[in-house]
Amino acid sequence: MNMEKLIKIQLTNIILATVVGFILGGIVLVLTGYNPLEAYGALFSGIFSKPKYIAQVVIKSTPIILTGLSFLVAFKSGLFNMGAEGQYLTGSIVAAIVGSKLDFPGGIHFLAVVVSAVTASALLGAVIGILKTKWGVNEVISCIMFNWFLLYLNNYLITTPWLKKPNAEASYEIHETAWSLVAGKWKTTEKGIAALSGSGSPFAEMLLRTDLNYGIVIAVIVAVIIYILYKKTTTGYRLQSVGANINASRLSGIPVEKNIICAMALSAAISGLAGALTITGMMPHRLSQLRVHEGYGFSGIAVALIGANSPIGCIFSGLFYSMLEYGSSSIQSKTGAASEIMDLVIGTIIFFIAISSLFRIVLKKKKGESKHE
Repeated sequence: MNMEKLIKIQLTNIILATVVGFILGGIVLVLTGYNPLEAYGALFSGIFSKPKYIAQVVIKSTPIILTGLSFLVAFKSGLFNMGAEGQYLTGSIVAAIVGSKLDFPGGIHFLAVVVSAVTASALLGAVIGILKTKWGVNEVISCIMFNWFLLYLNNYLITTPWLKKPNAEASYEIHETAWSLVAGKWKTTEKGIAALSGSGSPFAEMLLRTDLNYGIVIAVIVAVIIYILYKKTTTGYRLQSVGANINASRLSGIPVEKNIICAMALSAAISGLAGALTITGMMPHRLSQLRVHEGYGFSGIAVALIGANSPIGCIFSGLFYSMLEYGSSSIQSKTGAASEIMDLVIGTIIFFIAISSLFRIVLKKKKGESKHE
């Protein structure tokens, strides 16, 4: 099957799954006494009615695009990375420490934060890969273990005097030289506010009313790099070969263990980048006490599935997922319906995409068996 035909099939499946998801959500709304047209109208109004709403969707999509890419990288090598939450936290912790405790000029400080966070998360991923290849520890188990360890490490570090901000259950903010906000501090000055307020531009409203940052640009660049890695390089071919058939890869001379460790390290590094970009790009630019995980890692799994495990697909599915998540609050505020209705819609979409993928696998297997008969 050529690539163009495969893309058309996957796109059709996603569209059909989305339609079914919204229909099912509408049925539930009717059964609970709400008008689905009014609810969905509130949803899209909460996304597109103002420039600042669109900016918020883009901002919130950045970490889940990256965690979606993180899951995708591991999955293509036959690994199930359930540790994106912990890897995201690793990036956040290191970013907060480097951003608040070190002093560098603008630009250099941001790079120092990102490189440190990505390196720390990559090392965590490599450890998970080594546990799997050397001692046979399933990556799902080790990932979940590290998720909880890093959650409590985050909360513990915030209690330490050297990182805890006085009179706050949070760390010190990172220095402004490490921020990745568009227009930086200038937009908060009197001159900046006056210039932006008087322009009347939708972009000016985005700058004034949101934490618009360069994270989405970096996320898109990472997606393109991952696409090129798998389509154009021998390294990407080896990583995918290990996931497709580990025994055949070993027989063909591909160092399986090395590639598993590399895949896990790369996957974790991308999640760590998501954590770093959240700290540098979004207020309050610091760590906070957490009772539960923030959910970026688990949302990334959904984004990868909706995006048909395509790096470029993750960009659009991340934006789509962020739209539903952000707009769902408008449903509750404007109609009174529970915002969790969008969780049902998202869950239904993922379910039907997964079912369609399963059907394709079964049909492909049956075609293979019929050829051998």
